[in-house]
Amino acid sequence: MSTVKKLTESVELLKKRRNAIILAHVYQQGEVQEIADYVGDSLDLSRKAVTTRADVIVFCGVQFMAETAVILNPSKTVILPDKNAGCGLADFATGEQIIKFKKEHPGITVVSYVNSSAEVKAESDICCTSANAIHVVNSLTCDSVLFVPDKNLGSHVAEHSNKKILLWDGYCYVHENITVNTLESLQDQYPNAEIIVHPECPDEVRHMADFTGSTSQMSRYVKQSHQKEFIVGTEDNFIYRLKSDNPDKLFYPVHTFCEGMNTITLEKIKIALETMEHKVSVPENIRQKAEIALDKMLTVI
Repeated sequence: MSTVKKLTESVELLKKRRNAIILAHVYQQGEVQEIADYVGDSLDLSRKAVTTRADVIVFCGVQFMAETAVILNPSKTVILPDKNAGCGLADFATGEQIIKFKKEHPGITVVSYVNSSAEVKAESDICCTSANAIHVVNSLTCDSVLFVPDKNLGSHVAEHSNKKILLWDGYCYVHENITVNTLESLQDQYPNAEIIVHPECPDEVRHMADFTGSTSQMSRYVKQSHQKEFIVGTEDNFIYRLKSDNPDKLFYPVHTFCEGMNTITLEKIKIALETMEHKVSVPENIRQKAEIALDKMLTVI
């Protein structure tokens, strides 16, 4: 029996014993996606976390995602298989910085991307994901908003909104690494391929693409498209999901990886279920405030 099969069987047994569910982001390695009960983007996973009847949520993602699950499910145990699974984008903003900004700009409406800490969410009026950011901002009655922490996603939103968008100076290095030169080189190699990119990409990359959207939106676009080849401008592990869902189509990576996402393995999932580590917690005063911002997000279609 292979190591992967042994680990998979062990995880399945432990899941039943713990009444656990495994949620995995589409940027996880293929073997992690395969063992998961549900695979999706941040919005999908947020909604799944709310509806699960499991006692334990094993979150195969990064720290802010596990925190979000805790915020929405205070009575459940949330486990992050690797305590060092962090997000460089989330690190660009702190709760203290948002408090200071609000004092300097009285009455400003703060929209925080879910790729942010619990403390930042707690100081926000509403959260958003890359899938619903445009809808969230356009649903607001104010004239201007602070969009934190991703300047590229915020710029994408500004292109589809009449509101004044104040941009925080943060970015995701996974998407910032994608350049026009990279896409042009791939286009030369695969002239029949369409370019699809994530809105966390820089402006010039988004403007070069045939389609820009969250991973769930890219998934739907690919599935509905008659096109057979795609250059995929986001974290390379996403291609595993695209290939699984579209075996008759070809996908070309841009060679960019998220270090935090790639820390999680089958072995670490097994250990997490055995030891119930590493439990993620959020102070209750912060959790309650952050929950308000997340609940508002979840009501926006």
